Amino acid sequence: MLLKIHHETRYNYDNPVQYGLQQLRLRPKERAGQRILDWNIEIDGGSLELSFEDHHCNHVDLINIERGRSEIVIRCNGEVENTDGSGVIGKHAGFAPLWYFKRATALTKPGTETAKLIKSLSQDYDNDIARLHALSALVTEKVPYEIGKTDAETTVEQALKLGGGVCQDHAHIFCTAARALGFPARYVSGYLMMSDRVDQDATHAWAEIYIEHIGWVGFDVSNGYSPDERYVRVATGLDYKDASPISGLRYGPGGEDMIVTLQVQQ
Repeated sequence: MLLKIHHETRYNYDNPVQYGLQQLRLRPKERAGQRILDWNIEIDGGSLELSFEDHHCNHVDLINIERGRSEIVIRCNGEVENTDGSGVIGKHAGFAPLWYFKRATALTKPGTETAKLIKSLSQDYDNDIARLHALSALVTEKVPYEIGKTDAETTVEQALKLGGGVCQDHAHIFCTAARALGFPARYVSGYLMMSDRVDQDATHAWAEIYIEHIGWVGFDVSNGYSPDERYVRVATGLDYKDASPISGLRYGPGGEDMIVTLQVQQ
C-alpha cells in the first residue's frame, strides 16, 4: 500500500522566543515491509542544526528556533510504501539490548493498579500471542478511549485510576503490564491511515512486544488488532518521551499554542 502523508505542526508563542531548541522524530523508519519513497521536512522560523540516530535507531533532527520569532511551523510531506506483515516486525536490532526494554520509566512505573490489571487476566491461553491479545482487550475494557481525561504527563497508574485515556495511555499501560509478565516492550509513535477520514487530529501510538522465536510484534491496543500496511512506524522507545514527534525547550516568558494539521491517505 502506498501512503501519502502531510503533517504540519504550528507553534504560536505569546512573546518572541529568545532561545529555543526542538528535537524532531518525524522521519519514518526504513525497514523490511516499510519503504520510504520520499520524505521532506520544512522549517519556517527555525534552522536545522544537526541530525543523528539515537539509541532506539530513531532519526532525530535538532532544530534551532530563530531568535525573536513568535511562530514556528514544521511541515512534513512524504510517501511511504508498506506491506502487511500481520504486525510482525521480526528480529531485534539496534544499540539497546533486549533486557533494556523491560525497564520501567516515570510514565510506565507499575503499582497497585497494574497489579490488579494483571491479576484479572486469565492464565488459560494457548500461546503468548493469544495472551497478549487478551491483555490488549483488557486494557481497553478497564480504560476506554476518552479524549481530554489525560495528558502527556499522565502515568500508567493515574490512567488506570481515572478509567479513561487515549492511545498514548493504552500503549503505556500495555507495555507496563507486558514487562511485568516478563516481556520486553516498547512504545511506538507513527501514522495510521483511517478508513473513515483523511484529516486527523494527531499522530497515533501503539506498542510492540518481543516474543521468543517470533521477534517484535505490534499491538494497537486502542483499535484492538495488530498493525498492518496502513501503519507507518516513525519512532520507538520505552515510553512517549523517547518517541515523541517533537520535544524541546525554550527560554522566555509566556505560553504557547500548538495547532496540528495531519492528513494520511492512500
